[in-house]
Parts: sequence; structure tokens; C-alpha cells
Amino acid sequence: MSRIGFDNDKYLSTQSEHIRQRMEQFGGKLYMEFGGKLFDDFHASRVLPGFEPDSKLKMLLKLKEQAEIVIAVGAGAIDGNKRRGDIGITYDMEVLRLIDLFRSVDLFVGSVVVTRYDGQKSVDLFIRRLESLGIKVYKHYPIDGYPSNVSLIVSEEGYGKNDYVNTSRPLVVVTAPGPGSGKMAVCLSQLYHENRRGIKAGYAKFETFPIWNIPLKHPVNLAYEAATADLNDVNMIDPFHMDAYGKITVNYNRDVEIFPVLKAIFQEIYGSCPYQSPTDMGVNMAGNCIFDDDAVREASKQEILRRYYKALCEQKKGVEKASEISKLKILMKQADLTEDDRKVAKAARIREEETGGPAAAIELPDGQIITGRNQELLGAASAMMLNALKTLAGIPDEVYLLAADVIRPVQELKIRYLGNRNPRLHTDEVLVALSVSAAEDENAKKAMDCLPLLKNCDAHCSVMLSPVDLEIFRRLLINITCEPKYQDGTRMFYR
Repeated sequence: MSRIGFDNDKYLSTQSEHIRQRMEQFGGKLYMEFGGKLFDDFHASRVLPGFEPDSKLKMLLKLKEQAEIVIAVGAGAIDGNKRRGDIGITYDMEVLRLIDLFRSVDLFVGSVVVTRYDGQKSVDLFIRRLESLGIKVYKHYPIDGYPSNVSLIVSEEGYGKNDYVNTSRPLVVVTAPGPGSGKMAVCLSQLYHENRRGIKAGYAKFETFPIWNIPLKHPVNLAYEAATADLNDVNMIDPFHMDAYGKITVNYNRDVEIFPVLKAIFQEIYGSCPYQSPTDMGVNMAGNCIFDDDAVREASKQEILRRYYKALCEQKKGVEKASEISKLKILMKQADLTEDDRKVAKAARIREEETGGPAAAIELPDGQIITGRNQELLGAASAMMLNALKTLAGIPDEVYLLAADVIRPVQELKIRYLGNRNPRLHTDEVLVALSVSAAEDENAKKAMDCLPLLKNCDAHCSVMLSPVDLEIFRRLLINITCEPKYQDGTRMFYR
């Protein structure tokens, strides 16, 4: 049973106040590189139970009269149709989605900066599309020898060639559709241009993970390494902070490696550097809002296991994940974890052994584990979901929520008219059938009303689920994992 371990209200107030203080430190204008997701930060909500997925957005809304959003996106990502791994849309479409989302909550989107622009035709088309929507677009260009050639970077042939981004508010939040978009370079280029115009401005970095003021090998920080295993990020003690202050803080390899260059760039622009370490640059207050460390540790351990199972399934699909899986195994060892520490996975495997076919298990909010197995009419995940809803609604096990005469017409539609080979109902089809039944059946209605109670529950299936099933679980905010095997051992999942 998951427990709350993070004080979200404290986070909203302390984080916004800390950003105000950093703005004052630089005379009122601050460029803040915003890492991670402003919307739908489900990783943070999973490893810090109590953290709401939109917490960072709510925090920013406390500063909305002072804040301006600038979105950075790499030209190469647009030209290469790069996609966000979690929701599957291309970076150019994600830029448009972010603009709509920001505007829907009355946050001011000032402009979009296309970084490392090199005349790509596809990028020109995207720029024209943005401009037709009334969005200001600026271009930043590749710089030879970046980031080590500091004298060239901080010159008219380096940052000087970039468009100056006109901003109108004291807090400029530079965000992006994903990593590698050039957020830091946008901030530093702006500092160069602002300084040439006699405008005093500063820079700060807002990254939630790793959390700088908890132990290096705390499961929260290990879970961050698990989440970025494909990028080969490594958490480490900040040596610059230790040298400057004699204090142990946690950062990650890329920030530590780039800090000497950043320091040199600051010195070229201002004559001195306002920071003594990468940790100094950060404004993250999340570590101060953990009040139940045991709850946070357990939640983070489950996240490491989820990442491990996800990588195994991706490898089964033919995606090269060997090095990522090796790293995840090391992280599991550091966190003292085995596969059986995911209780729902163990329960699903046991149920499969008992029934001789695919099975699934879910842990309800009270800690009770409910299972489901393949049946004539239902797949294992669908049966598990119905059993869970019956339990939550207090409906006896022997009561059928879906009558056979409701299910069979759906099966006939699938097989006879839609060309599917699998007659069993998937989770999306079960939910549609349940909603139809709820119009006349009180038990079905009671079960439907319990759907929100499945939010944040852990679940596991003994075989790989179809993309449709996975999407339903994602929308219900159920943390689903799967064994890395197909239902019949060789054939990929099918509808």
C-alpha cells in the first residue's frame, strides 16, 4: 500500500519563493533553464508520492505575472521527426501542444527558439507554420567547437550570430519538448546579448532530479539514473561544491563535466562567475519537502523495477537495450532489489503457474492484490481489471458485471467484421461494454464509479500487452509492467 511521503503544498510555496529570491540576486531578471516536464511529470509523482503531476506548473502559476515562457527546440529533432518517448508525438507537434497548454492556463508564451538551425527545409516549414499562428520565432546557429571553444562562443561569431530573443518579463522560463533541445545555450546566449545591451540578467537551473540534498545512493536518485539509463547519466558528488564549501551535494555527470566551461563563459561575459559549483546554479527545493523517507524510498524502488521491466520488453521487441538493462541491474543491486520485490509481478507469475495461461495482478490502495487470468471471453488484463473493480465496489465475486450476451456481439464485431484473430476482449473493449451495461445495471455502475480508485496502483501481466491495453492503463494512471514474453511464445501481441 503506497503512503504519501511528499508535502506538495510546502513545495509549491517554498519553490516559488526560492525562485523569487534568485531573481532578486541578479537584479530582477532571471533566465531559468527548466528541465524535466512542466506538465504531466508522472515520474516525479511516482517516486515522490504526494507530488502532483502538475506541481511545477502550479508553482509557476504563482509567478505567472512575472513569467514568460520561451520554448527551445533543436532543428535536428524537427528534421529527424524525433518523438517524445512517453507520449509518442514528434517534437514539432509537442511544441504546438505545449503552447496550447501554457496558454490554456494563462501563461504567457513569448517565443520559440530553433536551436542549431542550419537551413533545413523541414524546419523552415515549421517556422512558417508557427509564424502563421502569430508565434515569434528566433534562430540560433551551430558554433564550431561548442562547448569547449569559449573564446569563439562568447564573441560576435558565436553567440553574437544568434538572434536576440526579445523578452518582456523578469522571469524567462526556457523549456523544451525534450532533452537535447539547447535550453542552456539559449539562456547563455541571452546573457551575452543582454550584457551587450547593458541589461543585468542572471541564470539558474531548475532540475528536479537528482535531488541535491539527499544521499547519492538514495532510491530517489537511483530512480533518476534508471529513468535516464538510455542517456547514461550518472549521479555523482559535486566536487566543485565540496571544494568551495566543504559540503556533500549530489549532481549528475553532465552538469559537473560542463561546469568549468560554464564558469569560463560567465567570466567572458561578466568578468566573473556568480556560482562556485553546479549545485549553486540549481533552485530545486524538492528535497526539503520529503516528510516520510520510508514511503519515498519504497516508491522509488518500485520505479526502478518498472524501468527494468520496460527495458526488458523493449529488448524483446527488437530494440537494443543490452547496456541499459545492464545498468538497471546494477541499480537494482545498489537498491537491494530483486524481481520478486515487485509484488504484483510475483503474484502474476504464481497465478500463471496455477492456471497454465497468461495472468495479471494489481495491488489495490489498501494493499490487497487482485489477480485475473485468460478466460474464454476476457484477456488476463481485462479480467484483472473487472475483478479489481468488483472488489473496490464490494460486489461479490460470483456476480458477473458483463453478461455473455453483451460480450459476444463485441467479439463478433472484432472477428467477423474487423478482421481480428483474438476473440477475447481487451481493456478498452471491456470498459466500453461496462459503460453500456452501467446504464441499466446497478452493479456495473458501481464498478464504473470505482475506476478513479485505480489511479497510481501497481499492476503486472505475465505476458506483453498490446499497445491498446498499455494506453488504457496509462490513461487510468495505473503503473503497469509486463514479463518480456509474448502470449504464445513467438507471435507478437495481437488484437
